This record gives sequence, structure tokens and C-alpha cells, in this order.
Amino acid sequence: MKNIQLDHTAHKGASIKYPLCYLAHDIDVPMNIGSFFRIADALGVEKIFLSGRSIVPPNSKIRKTSRATEKYVEYEYQESPMHVIHHLRNSGYRIVSLEITSASMDIKDFQLGDNEKICLILGSESTGVSQELLDASDLAIHIPMLGMNSSMNVANACSIATYEIIRRYQK
Repeated sequence: MKNIQLDHTAHKGASIKYPLCYLAHDIDVPMNIGSFFRIADALGVEKIFLSGRSIVPPNSKIRKTSRATEKYVEYEYQESPMHVIHHLRNSGYRIVSLEITSASMDIKDFQLGDNEKICLILGSESTGVSQELLDASDLAIHIPMLGMNSSMNVANACSIATYEIIRRYQK
């Protein structure tokens, strides 16, 4: 069988949503917000919460990067991330920060319960997840950095973490 690249018309979306949401706090680069929407749409994330200084749709740079997926992924803006965390915790979510810390767990070792609800906290491009949000988290997970740099772009890290979490839901 010949291997032929498919075009967009061949795609049949499944509309699967996993019990995973993002809390993106103080994300001030619109292309990163757009990437979150595109990742969420592609991998079945149920909702994005934007807080603090995070840029919110409508925004032309978000739309360009997201390829208009902000139309399909549910999102909400709340100035205070602590309000979001309080609400999600009361709704049964485990609060997980994506950050390298003195106590963070390698993402390879992260375990999920059956249909466990997860809120993944994504922090500022320059300062990461704030201490206040780390303190409010149930745990922190990190992606091991094998090179000389100690971090990667927040949208890239988000895609890796989302993929790893979604794989655990599918087992």
C-alpha cells in the first residue's frame, strides 16, 4: 500500500474529552495561549481556565496560532487563580503544577486513578508557576531536561505533559 499524506478533509474528529483542564496563569504571549487551545482541541482537554495577566480571546495572534480552536474548546477567564483552584478542588480535581521544583516528580512516575480529574497548572513564560500556586497544588510534576537549558517553552511543555496524562487515561 502506498503511503499518501491525507488532507484536512480526511480527518474525522472524535470529540472525546478527558477529565483534564488547564489553569494558565500570567501567560502573556498570545501564541502560547493559541497553542494551549490547539493542544486542548487535538488531545481532548475539557476546558482552559485563564487567569491573572493571561491574554484572552478574541485576539488575532491567539486565533492565528490556535487555528480557530478557541471556538471549540471551552474556556473561562478568572482574575484570581485561587478561585479556580478552590472551585476545581471542591469539584474533585487533583491540582497538579507543571514545574521543576525541589519536590517535583518526574512525569514518567506520575500515576492517575481511574477517571481521576486533573487540573494542570501552567505558569508564566518568565517566572514559571508562582509559589502561591505551587503551595496550593497537590503535587508538581516536571519533564526531565537533558540538555544545558533548565526549561522549555510553556506550550511545548504543555503538549508533552498533556500527551503523557492522556496516555494514562487510555490504559
